[in-house]
Amino acid sequence: MSSRFGRNPGGYLWALLDPISHIAFMSIIFMAISRTPALGTSFPLFFATGYIAFQFYQSLAGYLASAISGNRALLSYPAVAPIDTVFSRYLLQLLTTALVGVCVLGALIVYAKHPAALHFPHLLSAILKASWIALGIGLANIVLFARFPLYEKLFGVVMRPLFLVSGIFYLPEALPPAARDLVLLNPLSHIVMEFRMGVYPQYRALGYDAEYVAWFACICLMIGMSLFTFGRGVIRAR
Repeated sequence: MSSRFGRNPGGYLWALLDPISHIAFMSIIFMAISRTPALGTSFPLFFATGYIAFQFYQSLAGYLASAISGNRALLSYPAVAPIDTVFSRYLLQLLTTALVGVCVLGALIVYAKHPAALHFPHLLSAILKASWIALGIGLANIVLFARFPLYEKLFGVVMRPLFLVSGIFYLPEALPPAARDLVLLNPLSHIVMEFRMGVYPQYRALGYDAEYVAWFACICLMIGMSLFTFGRGVIRAR
């Protein structure tokens, strides 16, 4: 926690200010365009459900990818293994994002007078699937970034548009069929849909495929753990 947030102005408070600023910015823009959001009556709550669900993947994947390079000095101790740094970062970021989600969503639900009918199985399922995808990709990227420096740059370029095709500020089922089918290929759009199902009881999430996301998360974990296990030489040598 000290190394993650102690160097930033505001410290741990920045973990709250970052999502709040993004949600506020999106709300102001879309409130000027439309009278009501795609779900419910509160623009901030609608965007918060999408942004926070997405952050369970994005913040974790980015933080885990530098677990080894950011803790190189710790690995000089025989008792510390590379997986220790990954697991520590996974737990820290997962709990931090969960805490931010509770604070931000809780405040918005009270402010918007949203019916307190949260469906926790949907919320927990979306969180775990997003974090498992992030863990798998993070483990794989630790090895791939070390072996192929160009891949690290390409990965960053490819991931930038992911925010736009994950259904954060719109509902995938409201898109034209061709665009909807393309967006639903992205497992993160299904995670956002499931997360919103946990907040909006009336939301049916047409096109949501729980099995597709579960299989994708399992495959990511399998590939990530395999690369991390067999790439120990590359990790230690970097």
